[in-house]
Amino acid sequence: MLPILLTGVSIPETVRRELSHPEAPVLVRGWMSAPPPWLAIEPDPTGSDPSLGRLDAGEREALRLASALSADLILMDDRAGVGAARARGVAVTGTLGIIDLAARRRLLDVRDAVDRLRATNFRCRPMLFDALIARHPEP
Repeated sequence: MLPILLTGVSIPETVRRELSHPEAPVLVRGWMSAPPPWLAIEPDPTGSDPSLGRLDAGEREALRLASALSADLILMDDRAGVGAARARGVAVTGTLGIIDLAARRRLLDVRDAVDRLRATNFRCRPMLFDALIARHPEP
């Protein structure tokens, strides 16, 4: 969905390493071992930003890259990272936001997408899944 919904998708090297880590889900590691051509893997920005020190490395570098690229949007689910992005005026959406956008464009079945997401290690409040499904009645 990402290359259909977005004009470009970039991740910093740190995020690539996290997605390739042995503790990452097998499907994610497999996907990252041969990334699609629409995914740009960028070097981590140089320098540092002490105000992002409380974030995990992936979120920190993603925010720094978004700033360096003057990105229109950042995809992030981590609460602290989302808060930091919003505090910097960076538009942010999460996995559920991408599913919502794709559903509004009639690119997927929300119930199927939510069922598949629930079968992963993705975590969110169940009421968020329910609200997403309610916004998009049967196709």
